[in-house]
Amino acid sequence: MRVIDVPTLERPREKIIEYGVNNLTDSELLAILLSSGTKEKSALEVAFELLLKVGNLYNLENIHLKELQEIKGIGLAKAATIMAAIELGRRIFLSTTSNKINFSSSLDIYQYSRYLFHGKKQEYFYCFYVDSKKDLIASKLLFVGTINRSAVHPREIFKEAYKNSASAIICVHNHPSGVVTPSKKDIEFTNDLIKIGIFQGIPILDHLIVSEDKYYSFGENKISS
Repeated sequence: MRVIDVPTLERPREKIIEYGVNNLTDSELLAILLSSGTKEKSALEVAFELLLKVGNLYNLENIHLKELQEIKGIGLAKAATIMAAIELGRRIFLSTTSNKINFSSSLDIYQYSRYLFHGKKQEYFYCFYVDSKKDLIASKLLFVGTINRSAVHPREIFKEAYKNSASAIICVHNHPSGVVTPSKKDIEFTNDLIKIGIFQGIPILDHLIVSEDKYYSFGENKISS
């Protein structure tokens, strides 16, 4: 069905005005971003085809520009609009009204960080830099790939701590496999960081390994080599 054939109050833009944006379906929201379709397909049809391609809305988060352009009806401009909307949504989610994020527990760290890794197929290693009250000062993605000292030098981790005048560091990385049990390299790397942190006077408060629905905390488990 073409958008022109849809009753006026059932068209995406008109539905926002009449019923509110929260009453639109995923495909209707995407159709508004697309703005128009092709001669053969409406914007709604292109949006629905996009959702079929990715499987579900959550998978849209990690789609690439070229993948979007593979769908007929989505050129560079429309693909860029969708990518911008996804990134804007991510930034809104990760922000807070007070701009203060406190990590008083490992669960707090997990709940804040888990969405950074959604759908990721590689390991991503982040450091959160906190003040003496464990309030977040800055976060930094330091590397992508298997965790080991050859991939990222502790110097990079502590350099950012000095740059941000941090009192302590929290490390977080994901296991795309879903298994959060630390590997031998995870344990060795964490122990190295803990020792350096003690020497530098900037302690490693915790190191979390996360998956989509669970986490492992070195701080909670007190693992050592």
